[in-house]
Amino acid sequence: MKLALFDLDGTLLPGDSDHAFGEFIVRLGWADGAAFARRNDAYYADYQAGRLDIADYIDFITAPWRARPLAESEAASRRFIEEVVRPMLQPQALALVDKHRRAGDALAIVTATNDFVTRPIAALLGVPDLIATELERDAAGRATGAIRGVPAFRDGKVARVEAWLAARGATLAGCERSIFYSDSTNDLPLLERVSDPVATNPGPALERLALERGWPVLRLFE
Repeated sequence: MKLALFDLDGTLLPGDSDHAFGEFIVRLGWADGAAFARRNDAYYADYQAGRLDIADYIDFITAPWRARPLAESEAASRRFIEEVVRPMLQPQALALVDKHRRAGDALAIVTATNDFVTRPIAALLGVPDLIATELERDAAGRATGAIRGVPAFRDGKVARVEAWLAARGATLAGCERSIFYSDSTNDLPLLERVSDPVATNPGPALERLALERGWPVLRLFE
């Protein structure tokens, strides 16, 4: 198996879909603008600094919409995709995914952002498999504010990728080639496990590390 894995935010998208969805919730009037925006910005800063409490963040970011009727939250998701995400798409990122698709590689997006936000984005990018932080849902299908299983975050990305491969009778070590594109040092555990790590639109810390280790640096959005 030849494997191509892609982080999403900052890698295939020139922005952060999780943070952007929080801003979109404010636009909808579902959350207090100033207070919610301050906390959303603080969580985003924590993520960039590598200290995010992801369980606490999931509870926060889902609180404004999880008690709403499913049809209403799903309609908001569709609006978010059309109004916010689709305009973010860049031809360079689409071409990168398409290159690996045409090569016959197995493709997956591996993202810490929750599956409610990212599943339609993966579909928009034409990537069939999504490994995301999964929201726990009650019997009626509503998000509870908790995480189901292992979040796809830091070491959890490795665990989730290995579980995904195991279901296909494969392992990372057994892949003929495994490539992972990411912009963030939060993804070091998975970058260090694949055969071909690629620092993609990297932040300063990851770029320094990539240069030290001889990893390629790819800039999609310049």
